[in-house]
Order: sequence, then structure tokens, then C-alpha cells
Amino acid sequence: MKAIGKTLALPVVLVAVWWFASAGSTDFFWPPLRSILEAFPETWFAKDPVLHDVLPSLVRLLVGYTLALLFGIALGAAIGSSPTLRALAEPTLEFFRALPPPVLIPVIALFAGFTGWTPKLVTIALGCLWPILLNTVEGVSSVDEVLRDTARSYRLGRLATLRHVILRAASPRIATGARQALSIGVILMVISELFGANRGLGAAIVQFQRGFAIPQMWTGIILLGLIGVALSALFRLVENKTLRWYRGQRQAEREV
Repeated sequence: MKAIGKTLALPVVLVAVWWFASAGSTDFFWPPLRSILEAFPETWFAKDPVLHDVLPSLVRLLVGYTLALLFGIALGAAIGSSPTLRALAEPTLEFFRALPPPVLIPVIALFAGFTGWTPKLVTIALGCLWPILLNTVEGVSSVDEVLRDTARSYRLGRLATLRHVILRAASPRIATGARQALSIGVILMVISELFGANRGLGAAIVQFQRGFAIPQMWTGIILLGLIGVALSALFRLVENKTLRWYRGQRQAEREV
């Protein structure tokens, strides 16, 4: 209960400040929080906007993020396992690391167009790829040589060594990259829908803004934040379950 209280303390304070600071607002672009909350159910739970706008966005995010995970871990494991390959690839990786993901959207649109799912999926996947790829490379390349030698002494095959030794030892770094990629994916999910999209959460927010439906626009922003919080909590739940061994090891090391 104490942990839950600490987690909710700051959000409750911020909502209270927003509520009282905007209570008497007559600014068209800064409506009272009460008006925004009153518009929330009508905006998102009437006429199936969840199915038409929210669900397509989440599906695109899931597909793009999954593709980034698969390619990032596979390519990162290959590069991290070979010093020669890493030396050859490092300048290219550093070049793409320096590029902000939204900058790639016009380039992707030139080849894939603005409409349809393809440019949005490519945008999300490319943006999520680099944190996963770079952290996988660092995690795999930093695996203790003793573990590799032990695997060879037990005559484990390459796939078994990769699965049970290398990827397991590198999994904390991979999880760090996956967590960073998830937040980037949510951002790119919205940005990719600002161009040539008539369905999706980002497109809905822009349509509200262009139609001067300001309370509805704010509800979309709040909903986007709530989705981000829910995805972060889900990721933390999966991470705690899959990396339980690592947290137990760290706890044991601190107690020594």
C-alpha cells in the first residue's frame, strides 16, 4: 500500500493543481479540467472511437515494436558476437544513433507514401530498432568470457550457447533497450499518424485541433498519456517476471 501511495502521490497532486488552476478559466484553448473530464466519456466511449482510432494505433505499435525486437536482437547478437563485424558496423550504428527518429518520416514517405499501414509500421519499427540493437550489441559483447569458455567446455552448440548463455547474460541490457524503444514507439505511433492518416489516435487529436474541439483534443492527449502509463506498467510486469533471477542476483550481491 505504501508503494502504491508513493506512486500515486505526484499524479494526484498534479491533477489537483490543474483542477484548481483551470477552474475559473475562460480561455478557449485552456478549458477547465472539469470540462475536459466531462467530455472524455462522450469522446472515446461513444460511436466506437476506441475500435476506429485507438485500436488501430495500438496494433500498429505492437507490430512495429515486435519487428524491432526481432530484428534488433537478432542483428545485435550477430554484431556483438563478432569483434570484426562490430568494428565494421560501429560507424554506421553511431551515424543512425545520432538521427532523431522523426527525421526519418519524410524519407520513409518518399518510398512508402503517406497513406496505408506500411509507412507507419516502418516508422515505428525503425525508431524502435536502434535502442534495442545498440543495447543488444553492448550486452552481448560484454558477456564474461568465463561463461563462453564454460559453454565450450560443456560442448554446447552455438544455438544453445546463444540462447542459454549469451542472450541470458545480455538480457538486462536488452530489456533496457526494449524499455527505451517502447516510449519511442508510442511517440512515433502518434507522429506517423499526423501525416496522411484518417484513423488513429494521433489523427483524431489533429482532427479535434483543426475543428477547434479543444476539450476533445485534451481528452486525446490525456488518453495517450494513460496508454503510455499502462504500457509501461505492463512492460515492468513482464520485465520483473523474466528478469527475476537477475534482480535476485543483484540483491544477493548487495547483501554480501
